[in-house]
Amino acid sequence: MPMLPHEVFRKMRSARTKDERVKLLKDNDHWALKDIIRGSMDSTVQWNLPGGSPPYTASEEHNAPTSIFREHKKFGYFVKGGKGDKLPAVKRENIFIGILEGIHPEDAQLVVDMINKEVAKPLTRPMVDEAFPGLLRD
Repeated sequence: MPMLPHEVFRKMRSARTKDERVKLLKDNDHWALKDIIRGSMDSTVQWNLPGGSPPYTASEEHNAPTSIFREHKKFGYFVKGGKGDKLPAVKRENIFIGILEGIHPEDAQLVVDMINKEVAKPLTRPMVDEAFPGLLRD
């Protein structure tokens, strides 16, 4: 089973070389990780949510009721032009807050950063292009 996205980025920060970081990405190839990367780095993905940090209560690290591996499938509700466009803004934002409150708090912060187009350190475009060719479409 792949590591949670926050664990991947934590290990990437301690990796010494680009090759080690790319290997970590490849070894943890999961759509939850790729969705976070694409959502934060690809300019063709526009979010239909207000910027900043929404008001939510983070779950306890050891007791998160769900996982980013399950919840990332709902990201489509938040993309402009996606299936969530027909939802009232309040409903869409409540779904988003529910995701943040249900997953590991460090993954929740990654999701908030994704919505704000803040790239997780030490991730770079060349690393993503090497690990996941064609993921970024801009």
